[in-house]
Amino acid sequence: MKDKPVVIGVAGGTGSGKTSVTRSIMQRFSDKTILMLEQDYYYKDQSHLPFEERLQTNYDHPLAFDNDLLIDHLNQLIEQKSVEKPTYDYKMHTRSEETVHVEPKEVIIVEGILVLEDERLRDMMDIKVFVDTDADVRIIRRMMRDINERGRTLDSVIDQYINVVRPMHLQFVEPTKRYSDIIIPEGGQNHVAIDLMASKIQTVLHEKGHTFSK
Repeated sequence: MKDKPVVIGVAGGTGSGKTSVTRSIMQRFSDKTILMLEQDYYYKDQSHLPFEERLQTNYDHPLAFDNDLLIDHLNQLIEQKSVEKPTYDYKMHTRSEETVHVEPKEVIIVEGILVLEDERLRDMMDIKVFVDTDADVRIIRRMMRDINERGRTLDSVIDQYINVVRPMHLQFVEPTKRYSDIIIPEGGQNHVAIDLMASKIQTVLHEKGHTFSK
């Protein structure tokens, strides 16, 4: 049987730099096969709801995510089985019919705003990371993403941030920081913290019997 993969959770608020941290991990472990499971891909299917109801979805609440499916897929990948990762259609506000085929890898990064909120997910992680970035930086990044990638208007992004994103961050995301093993201020720009995290990952890989080509 192959060595058990190392599972790393990367959490943090919207626009905190979770993706930058994940890319930094991948660059530092280019001798390993790595995959990423984005929690954003695991929003619940809402095809049974009228479109008007879907528009009211609070994507920053824990109940928006299908963690049961995410956990099932993570378990299968740990057992060296492939999965069909779902995708989400943000324009229709429901799960797309398309899936992404994912093969098991040596390192699995589970990334999302609330991946540390569910105790079942936390228990599956070898290393838990929280990316901690100032709110003003995060809102600017979210504006750019939602306007450029999701076709949102500036007014709608600001309204959603004030009425939904910020209160959900304070209620659900920020408290999960206490579950993290490593806190990385300012995301991918904090090279010292990322180097320390890389050392920890290397230790866990060694403990699990993985060998390094470097």
